[in-house]
Amino acid sequence: MEISQVRYFLAVAKELNFTRAAEQCNVTQPALSRAIKLLEDEFGGALFHRERRFTHLTELGRMVETYLEGVFENSRQAKQIAEQYVHLKKTPLKVGIMSTIAPDEIIELIAAVRAHHPGVELHLCDADAVSLRRRLLEGDLEAAIYALPSNVPDEDVHSLPLFQEQMVMAVHLNHRLANQRSVRVKDMSNETYIHRNNCEFAGYADAILAEQGVTVSPVYWSDRDDWTLAMIAAGLGFGFMPEHTAKHPGVVPLPITDPEFWREVNLVTVRGRRHSPAVGALVREATQKRWFGERAKALSAAE
Repeated sequence: MEISQVRYFLAVAKELNFTRAAEQCNVTQPALSRAIKLLEDEFGGALFHRERRFTHLTELGRMVETYLEGVFENSRQAKQIAEQYVHLKKTPLKVGIMSTIAPDEIIELIAAVRAHHPGVELHLCDADAVSLRRRLLEGDLEAAIYALPSNVPDEDVHSLPLFQEQMVMAVHLNHRLANQRSVRVKDMSNETYIHRNNCEFAGYADAILAEQGVTVSPVYWSDRDDWTLAMIAAGLGFGFMPEHTAKHPGVVPLPITDPEFWREVNLVTVRGRRHSPAVGALVREATQKRWFGERAKALSAAE
């Protein structure tokens, strides 16, 4: 059964005249009659009594009319939804955001998407980078913005670089290292440490510290960067965090050297997966945006 057959049936049921129904459907009467006959063959019985000027529905025709009206209406609505989706008139987009990215930058991106693509309905969630990657691959998210500190390319995803930022040692104003311009990894040894549970360098940095014989003592584990910063300002320990996140009264960010730690934040999609026009809109806005005052890394690299 094809939608055109349903449309022809409903037209004849309304007009009770094959000629007028064909005109309404903009087809020839023989073509409409053949389509109705195929539908009757599929249903196993006549749908109309063809009696010259007295065409009318058979009992079978009356029985299926309501159902075919529903089929046609559902088809019309499905087509309308698809058109809205393709033309960004009403398109949901699920995006994951790494929880350690400075919120002001993400808010600017959201505002740009809403201003230039008002039909895109953003559904945002925040989580750590590992969780976002998993949800992206499982299909729960269409795109994600995160960073993972690895020199090994991730063959499962496509990463579009947005910005880089250095990781710093965040200390309180009266800390013994607060007046230095930078700190070496070895300078951290024997310091008390506030562990950020969502830090993408967890595990990765631990191995580097261990190689250099550096030992730190975690005194608190926090899911929230605002709490971490408040505790650093109170002198309860240092934090290992991105430079743009380490902004808080009473907190001094010190770039880490020997070795340096940098994170590259990317807009990530699944490699080889076909994406909606809404993802394309997000990519355009993310690459056009100035991240912390600089053009997106992907755009700069292409020039």
